[in-house]
Amino acid sequence: MARPPSRTPKPARSPPARRDSPNRSPRRPPAKPDIWGKLEVARLNTGQKLGAALSLLDAIDASGHGADRAAADWFRGNRRFDGPPRGEIMDQVDAVLRHRAALDWWTAREGKGVAIGNRTRLLAAHVLAHKREAGSLIRACDGEGLAPAAVDDAERLFLDALKGHTVFHPAMPLDVRAGFPAWLEPHLRRHWGDTLEDEMAAMLRLAPTDLRANALKLKRDDALGVLAKQGLATKPTPLSPLGLRLGPKTDIGKIAALAEGLVEVQDEGSQIAALLVDAKPGHWVVDFCAGAGGKTMVMAGTMANRGHIVALDVNEFRLTRARQRLRRAGAENVECRSMDAKWVKRQAGRADRVLVDAPCTGTGTWRRKPDARWRLQPADVAELVPRQAEILDRAAKLVKAGGRLIYVTCSLLAAENQDQVATFLARHADFTALDIATLWPDTVGGASPMPGPYLQLTPARHGTDGFFVAVLAKKV
Repeated sequence: MARPPSRTPKPARSPPARRDSPNRSPRRPPAKPDIWGKLEVARLNTGQKLGAALSLLDAIDASGHGADRAAADWFRGNRRFDGPPRGEIMDQVDAVLRHRAALDWWTAREGKGVAIGNRTRLLAAHVLAHKREAGSLIRACDGEGLAPAAVDDAERLFLDALKGHTVFHPAMPLDVRAGFPAWLEPHLRRHWGDTLEDEMAAMLRLAPTDLRANALKLKRDDALGVLAKQGLATKPTPLSPLGLRLGPKTDIGKIAALAEGLVEVQDEGSQIAALLVDAKPGHWVVDFCAGAGGKTMVMAGTMANRGHIVALDVNEFRLTRARQRLRRAGAENVECRSMDAKWVKRQAGRADRVLVDAPCTGTGTWRRKPDARWRLQPADVAELVPRQAEILDRAAKLVKAGGRLIYVTCSLLAAENQDQVATFLARHADFTALDIATLWPDTVGGASPMPGPYLQLTPARHGTDGFFVAVLAKKV
């Protein structure tokens, strides 16, 4: 999965972490005291839940991290809400993150004297996104206890002006109604042209919860039966032969099959990217940017635990997570190791397959990470493209004659995808692109959803996250 560069100021240096065991999970900081005191969860009213949502939105802005991580930390420090109210609070927060551009547009248009910010977004989302009556919101904001401060005259006029409207309005510019930063439009339009609005509109919709059956332990049909016995209504994903699909608001913490290593959470597009590696029993494979090991586990399954996979990453925390997940999944042919330039040099020309799931803008994941679109900056694209090229050049040295280099991003930008592959092939005459539509029947199964040579999956066209895959073969 893509990991856009952080722009958060470096924190003060802390004492070195304990490293007495390679499998020790890095310690999280202790939870902050519960700032809400001894509340009775059953007695939380609308105003208190609004106050909690506003507090969480502010915490996300201040964290410098993704909303998922910031929310997890916030609920750890506010455990009174980490129960039945959590879903409602997160729904309110998600509406603000997903429709921030449109909510700000409405505030600028109708909110005479109302400042744009999380409070105004939350108020507007209450009426426009959740279709709730403004009067109940005004009554809930009474400033008592946890509830937001009382609605003032300017805010009251603003809410009155929103009556009868929805989030979207015909007068909105494309970037506002489709929910992406305006500066990104030229980058997106280069590849998507007149279909851009449809593609980006699909990013505003909630994503389903996709699981992958662990091929080392059971077949997909068996996994469907296991989940059904656990009270979960799942259906097979249409493209991946390993995938199982649940609703978008499934509480994955209650899926016992996850703890048992029978299934893993993984978007169908990510599953397909790993299957296209075509890692076979006996192969020597390198997952060059392994992250937490999602695609590594797929390859361990297609190799039936025979052969060897080296999972590399620069981040030890991600590798620790990968070790834990691989052990739970029963993947016995994987070696996790930190990125080491000397090791890479010694293994030159050895690998049958090298997977490069490159750091990228993550524009293909926005339906799951709606806040990520607002953290992306123009400098990120400028920095990531040469970084991807450097990673590809280093990874290519590992591929043996007749082997394959598989380049994957979760991006929708041509600069990170088609253009990146074209410039790589221009630098490396010993590599050629293989037609993915031709590879598909023997790796994924069935017919490819699009012609080759490359694969570009999107929510609008395929119901997956946005993924790009290119398979590059080294000439014999």
